[in-house]
Amino acid sequence: MRRLFILAATTFLLLSLSFCGTARRGAPKYEPLNTDNPAVAQGEVVFMTYCQKCHPGGASGLAPAINNKPLPGFMIRFQVRHGVGTMPAFKEDVISDDELDNLVAYLKALRKAKDKPQ
Repeated sequence: MRRLFILAATTFLLLSLSFCGTARRGAPKYEPLNTDNPAVAQGEVVFMTYCQKCHPGGASGLAPAINNKPLPGFMIRFQVRHGVGTMPAFKEDVISDDELDNLVAYLKALRKAKDKPQ
C-alpha cells in the first residue's frame, strides 16, 4: 500500500512539474514590423485594443494563433464581424469598417514580418 502511495505521489509531482515550463523568452526571431504605413499603424492600435488579449502578438494565447493562418482579407473580415467558435463577433458599432480595413492591413503586415526570419 505504501509503495502505491509513493508511486502515485511521485507521478503527481512529475506531472505537476511538467506543466511549469515557461514560454520562450528573448528576442523575436523575425524581422521587426514596419509601421510606416498609417493603415498598419492604426490597425496595430485596433489589434492591441480588441485582439491582443486573446491573440498576444498574433500568437496563441486564450485563442489560436492568427499569424500562421493564410486567410485572405475577406475571410478575416468575416471572422471578425461574425465570430467563429468562441471568438465573439465585433459589429460595426465596436470596430468600424475603416478600423477593420486597418486591422486587416496590420495582420497581413504582421504575417509577412513573421514569414521573414531575421
